[in-house]
Amino acid sequence: MTAEQLLSEIADYCRRVGMAESTFGRRAVNDGKLVGRLRIGGRVTMETVERVRTFMSEHRSVESRGLVRLRSSAGSLASGGGAVLDQPKIAVPSEAKHESKTNFRFYDNRQKYLLFVSTCSEKWVVAQRVGMELANIHPRPPAVRVFDAGVGDGTVLARVLRAMHQRYPTMPFHIVGKEISLEDVRLALDRMPDRFFEHPATVLVMTNLYYSEAPWLTPKSVTAATSLVWKEVALTGATSSEFEQQIIDLQPFLNEHWRASVSKTSGNPAYAKPVVLVFYREDHKFLLDQVLPRRGAARADYDLVIASQPYRARASAEFKASKVLAPLARSLAPGGRMIAIHSHGRDPGLEIVQRVWPGENPFQTDRHSLLKATRAALGADGRDLNFNAYADNRSIFRYEMHTLPEEISDAIGTSTLLAAWNAAVYVAQIEDQRLGEVMGDRGYLEATQEVLRRHKGLWFLDESYVISRKRD
Repeated sequence: MTAEQLLSEIADYCRRVGMAESTFGRRAVNDGKLVGRLRIGGRVTMETVERVRTFMSEHRSVESRGLVRLRSSAGSLASGGGAVLDQPKIAVPSEAKHESKTNFRFYDNRQKYLLFVSTCSEKWVVAQRVGMELANIHPRPPAVRVFDAGVGDGTVLARVLRAMHQRYPTMPFHIVGKEISLEDVRLALDRMPDRFFEHPATVLVMTNLYYSEAPWLTPKSVTAATSLVWKEVALTGATSSEFEQQIIDLQPFLNEHWRASVSKTSGNPAYAKPVVLVFYREDHKFLLDQVLPRRGAARADYDLVIASQPYRARASAEFKASKVLAPLARSLAPGGRMIAIHSHGRDPGLEIVQRVWPGENPFQTDRHSLLKATRAALGADGRDLNFNAYADNRSIFRYEMHTLPEEISDAIGTSTLLAAWNAAVYVAQIEDQRLGEVMGDRGYLEATQEVLRRHKGLWFLDESYVISRKRD
């Protein structure tokens, strides 16, 4: 069976039962990125094919999983390709509606994510903003220590590592990246062979632990600690190609251990098994002896913490502070700095969204309210921390959707409009259910076209703030 055949079967099944493709991947094989990976040419094992087919045969209808068919305003089910299929109307139980909201994870949508990353400059601009903080940190032996609180596809981390090499060409690096998505780990590791070649004194750690655990590389519960998978990979050779091949050879290990399930309480992905994966060059092991983390004895004390889009926009300030920001702030070394970045709104992207959904504004918590909530969540632990909101001209920055000069004209191409619409709803974190209700006609494209013409393009605003620990 080819990947195209399997993808066709999955797409037909999802349209028939009204299931989101990311939901299908999670429920069938514990991988919300399965369908997205197939669409970009990814391969699957025969075991995965059997698991997928078994799932589809055992759950042939929407009733068998308590799933909800998404319907457009015309009373028809809109397929992912835009076609409208007539279906009998199905009542949605209140508990099913609640489950849909609870289990929603916007960033699991691989197609939206890849299109956004490739058409917008956010990753570039965020990396530049993080690079500015390198001038303000004060590393101490034995290494420059950095924690990335959401590696994603690795674009930001790779760019920051280049900037770090320029500033600290001979210092050892200790880099820890947190990422629960198997597909994102693969993409991030694809960008690392060149980093090991240019800066051989690098220790790179990838982990799927929670925010309260990842900086220390130690699960909090005894059960998770006993099941922790700790693997060291000593890269041999001296070329990027050799390092790349050894990283590719880890795919079976990642497939087996880097699995996630859905939390019954929060709806967010939770690791099925905690994993810590340590990379370094074998020919630099002697030099890095004091830098390498040890199982059960790892420490935090980071010189720089990167927290770019680490939480959902609609989450409360108290949730963001207690679950994400406070644990990361506790991991700072003396003189260390944490830069946090999230979407700000008040830009043409939000204008597109509000033309379709009047009054929509997912960006309810600004940097001032988050810093106040984080200070309260830290309590006594925040006495030696500085909470820096800064002025708007330093805190708020802009990134754009890439367009050619002639693209924004009287007749904007459909592909440009779709890319702009995708970027707008991606940044605003609009759920698939609501998208299905408005994409039955061209109203959303007309709204997008009007905004692009008026602003001669599309751009967004991000907001940043810094929490720093006082020096000894």
